Amino acid sequence: MLKRQHLPILVTILLFAMIFALGSFRYTGFFSAQVFLNLLIDNAFLIIVAVGMTFVIISGGIDLSVGSVIALTTMVSATLIQNGWPPLIVIPLVLAMGALFGLFMGAIIHYFKIQPFIVTLAGMFLARGLCSVISTNTITIDNAFYVQMAQTKVGLPGDNVVSISVIIAFIVVIVGVYLAHYTRFGRNTYAIGGSEQSSILMGLPVARTKILVYMFSGLCSATAGIVFTFYMLSGYGLHAMGMELDAIAAVVIGGTLLTGGVGYVVGTVFGVLIQGVIQTIISFEGTLSTWWTKIVIGLLLFIFILLQRLFRSRQTTKRA
Repeated sequence: MLKRQHLPILVTILLFAMIFALGSFRYTGFFSAQVFLNLLIDNAFLIIVAVGMTFVIISGGIDLSVGSVIALTTMVSATLIQNGWPPLIVIPLVLAMGALFGLFMGAIIHYFKIQPFIVTLAGMFLARGLCSVISTNTITIDNAFYVQMAQTKVGLPGDNVVSISVIIAFIVVIVGVYLAHYTRFGRNTYAIGGSEQSSILMGLPVARTKILVYMFSGLCSATAGIVFTFYMLSGYGLHAMGMELDAIAAVVIGGTLLTGGVGYVVGTVFGVLIQGVIQTIISFEGTLSTWWTKIVIGLLLFIFILLQRLFRSRQTTKRA
């Protein structure tokens, strides 16, 4: 039988299927494997950053710095590449930078007992500020490796193709699912999100887990920044503006409770795909402004937040 905690992710998957079916009936050529794969190609970096955000929200926190870390990653990568650094050094370096950025914020959140919203908001301003210190202009990347990664397509059956970015996103999702459901770190993350005080009383490593959660989010943001660099072939301090809000929206629409303790990485992926398919429908329509994507996502967020409230209220009533 379907467990109650699986209901939010089921609603998300059904919603995606309904929206995709609506587009397929309305527009010629919409119902095809390549259109679906294009959703993954165009949103690979958002999927990656949303996986990290899923862990943060499951733990009962929030991370507003992810979009800025993506921009900082593109700026550092572009600057170093332009100065002759090889990609084999640049990529591990920016990944370590993202992880350390998350470690710094996680340590402040836990040891100084400051709200994650405030700490990560400061992190967001810090990362954007560092981008401006590096340069206020766009830095173009013409390195052969980056250009090749941007242009390489992986062939699939039926003359369909995906980019390297999709492969990277798929690997991150697999790692996220494994960490969430098959490791002690994942179980501790769910436990802390359910009740941090109870986790402390049970002797769980709360400090280490919370810091690792933000480190993982920073690592995912840096990975998304690398993918974004492949996508844009440039570094710019205003890249990924507002992406932290898109990631949070994807996680919530994907069925993760904002109060923590309940959520699924796979649900987050479908939350991203819902945003992507709405944007694709608007593109096929041709007469609608792209702002309609934000309007629809906003309405969906209201609906899912209300559903979460009802879900939590029923759980509380049953326990009572």
